Amino acid sequence: MGGLTMPEATRQTIKVTLVRSPIGFDKRQAAVVRGLGLRRLRHTVELKDTPSIRGMIHKVRHLVEVDTAGGPQA
Repeated sequence: MGGLTMPEATRQTIKVTLVRSPIGFDKRQAAVVRGLGLRRLRHTVELKDTPSIRGMIHKVRHLVEVDTAGGPQA
């Protein structure tokens, strides 16, 4: 098994910042922005780097900025 899952200790995190308002875009995109935990412009959240989060980011990639924050410091 190739396995897409990683142990919690080695899982990376990513920082997502809302840089453009979802107003004027599809309501579903606004729902994805809220689902990511973003509330207002320039709000940044740190999320686990999972395929589902990556998919959500991909849906609103024109509204957000992504920074790979890295995982636990060794």
